[in-house]
Amino acid sequence: MSRPVRVRFAPSPTGPLHIGGVRTALFNYLFAKKHGGVFYLRIEDTDQNRFVPGAEEYIFEALEWLGISPSETVGKNEKFAPYRQSERKHLYKEYADRLIASGNAYIAFDTAETLDAHRKEHEAQGKTFIYNHHNREKLDNSLTNPAENVLQRIAAGEDYVIRFKTPVDETLHLKDIIRGDIKFDTNLLDDKVLFKSDGMPTYHLANIVDDHLMETSHVIRGEEWLPSLPLHVLLYRAFGWEAPEFAHLPLILKPIGNGKLSKRDGDKMGFPVFPLEWKTEEGISSGYREKGFFPEAVVNFLALLGWNDGTDKELFSLDELAQSFDLNRVHKAGAKFDPEKNKWFNHQYLVRKSDEELAGLFAPTLTEKGISIDESKLVRIVSLIKERAHFVSEFWELSDYFFEAPTIYDEKASKNWKEDTPGLMSDLFQLLEDIEDFTSSNVETIVKDWMAKNEIGMGKVMQPLRLSVVGALKGPHLFDIIEIIGKEETVSRIKRAIANL
Repeated sequence: MSRPVRVRFAPSPTGPLHIGGVRTALFNYLFAKKHGGVFYLRIEDTDQNRFVPGAEEYIFEALEWLGISPSETVGKNEKFAPYRQSERKHLYKEYADRLIASGNAYIAFDTAETLDAHRKEHEAQGKTFIYNHHNREKLDNSLTNPAENVLQRIAAGEDYVIRFKTPVDETLHLKDIIRGDIKFDTNLLDDKVLFKSDGMPTYHLANIVDDHLMETSHVIRGEEWLPSLPLHVLLYRAFGWEAPEFAHLPLILKPIGNGKLSKRDGDKMGFPVFPLEWKTEEGISSGYREKGFFPEAVVNFLALLGWNDGTDKELFSLDELAQSFDLNRVHKAGAKFDPEKNKWFNHQYLVRKSDEELAGLFAPTLTEKGISIDESKLVRIVSLIKERAHFVSEFWELSDYFFEAPTIYDEKASKNWKEDTPGLMSDLFQLLEDIEDFTSSNVETIVKDWMAKNEIGMGKVMQPLRLSVVGALKGPHLFDIIEIIGKEETVSRIKRAIANL
């Protein structure tokens, strides 16, 4: 690479960070780590009309939770401060004026009403109105007005914008790291507004100026910005600056049907599309964190939406992702979002956590329910149930019978309770009462020896016993459950089942 790697994530604080934006941040982060470069974050808040209070803080909190915080940003290692565009607005007019002076931009006085009239006139003729070389010499701008007149109108306070003067009759041959060679015909491009009448730059000007001043080496962004690529490259050329390398990431697509993944898809199918919960007056949008996802599982899942390392490997730590990441292995086609695969990743990370850590995460649920339990016993319970869970939030439903005796019994399973079952269960609890060593293996050996000696089939005892202890035919190894709840509780539950079933 010709220059040090510096990449950026440049979100607008207009609401919660969409999971597609998170993936863009992640790919920038991984690229920087892979090449020993810098990942920085710039807040692009020039559009004050769309500014949403709390959105900027949300962005920082989300990236921190995911473990992909920038190394330079607002209030942190501000090498190229400030990192908010609204605090850099004094810069942009100077660069817009430079483009006017070099003949690469011009002042336009056309009002919204005038332009709307032109659009309607074109539509009536079955044409599309584009402000470019076709008509700029006929419209109200500094190309058609004497310089003295232009200065007088500006001095009089007349509203104007600054437009880029797109070159004519040129084919741009541009390179995208992911998409390869792309061609653009400049005759089909419009003369984009670079500076608005309210004294603020548009995204295009501010973005290019900031990327240059902040020494951005690579621009890695979503494919929705691909149509802006020719303008951005032309702006670099007009300023006489070296353009960064560009890579346009594929879209994250809906799980079902066509199109880009949206919040509506998540609401309809019950999965989050935001990293953290987002509250508004209309309601609450769920977040991955609040849904119980582990940040490392979210990162792993997102990394494989549109990229792979060329192998069948699916589980990567953040460091492993950084070592393996290669923009040349990012796919061009959109990646379908799979909610079930999303949960699968969380399960993989859950079962790999220590039983002690998971017990610590489960403990607050028990505290809320007023349940006190020995830590070592809780660790043992977690070890027995975690393979069946996608989330820690499912632990209670998977283990409630360890803490509370069943009060109702699964109706379907109750069909295993036959006419001779009460007698067998009575004999069984008397057997259990005499066992001193109430460990799982010892109880299992004694009970199975008793069944063999009395020629009692497994199903006649084991299913009613599980129903008595658990309330359903579910759960881990039955004798492990019995050891954990203890002799007294086991016998009590069998007696209750005899009375109720």
